[in-house]
Amino acid sequence: MKQKIRKFQNQLGIISTENKTRIDSFGNDVEGFRIAYEGAVICDRSHWGLLELTGDDRLRFLHNQTTNNINKLKPGLACDTVFVNSTGRIIDLVTAYVTNDSILILVSPNRRHFLMEWVDQYIFPMDKVKITDISEKNIVFTLIGSQCTTFLKEGGIDGLAKLPPESHFLTTMGEASMRIAVGSGLAIPGYTLIMPINQAKIVWEQLIQLGVIPIGDRVWEQLRIRQGRPVCDQELTEDYNPLEAGLWRAISFDKGCYIGQETIARLNTYRGVKQRLWGVKLSQEIIPGTPIILDGKKVGIFTSCTEINQSFLGLAYISTKAGGVGLNIQIGQAVGEVVKVPFLTHSYY
Repeated sequence: MKQKIRKFQNQLGIISTENKTRIDSFGNDVEGFRIAYEGAVICDRSHWGLLELTGDDRLRFLHNQTTNNINKLKPGLACDTVFVNSTGRIIDLVTAYVTNDSILILVSPNRRHFLMEWVDQYIFPMDKVKITDISEKNIVFTLIGSQCTTFLKEGGIDGLAKLPPESHFLTTMGEASMRIAVGSGLAIPGYTLIMPINQAKIVWEQLIQLGVIPIGDRVWEQLRIRQGRPVCDQELTEDYNPLEAGLWRAISFDKGCYIGQETIARLNTYRGVKQRLWGVKLSQEIIPGTPIILDGKKVGIFTSCTEINQSFLGLAYISTKAGGVGLNIQIGQAVGEVVKVPFLTHSYY
């Protein structure tokens, strides 16, 4: 299996590291970023993890382990949800896809082994649930852009425009079979494609022939910062909770008990969020981890930075008391302005 994966990676020009693979760039970063909004691009996210929950108790189990209302999901529906620890701190933001006989869980690249162990410790002998790491048997592509539906229709997949948000189904493109899900993982229209590894080359080549533009991890990083999507080890760590991270839409406040529920519910009820994740426009590049200064005092921490068309943009946690959109701050040698980013929400329920 690993030989098959390496062969496919070589065909795409993927750069391999010890624990993950990443397509750094296709040499079209400026064009790719623009077309992600105006047309359609495809990004390989196969270095992300894919876990599978099976067994009669799978819905109840994941419902009790994460922040969103998993019990309400019927086969063919999906949602973002957050694994948190007992004090409500973030472990990972994941997407759960409910099928007829399983739940597929798309997890961050550096969290699959940790989450396998984390979940396994909460599976008791009487639980009818099993978790399996199926990452190496499957490939995940993401289509991003306003014209994705049009390109997929040209590839023989019709009816996508009528699908509700957060839905998915099995389909074929030519001779290749795959699961297609509404949503790009960003606040940009798109789709997530999950397929067996032996189908990946066929799907990739057909989409490229239709005119979809390939992008590498560098453009994905630009897009996710521009959109405000937090990632593990930067914005998503056990230093923060989902409310601070702006992940309110991935939380159900009426689902009942789950790990970390009391802390999250209390923060919402008493409006106790003390810091929030925001976008920041910068005058120059800044290293993540740099303190944010306002009137000579530290009011936050800078977490991510990217350059987009000779402009700099980042993400940062900033004290709620300091302010929000429009706030001018100092980050190292840079001047920054706090801006809203579409992926995040900060509204109490």
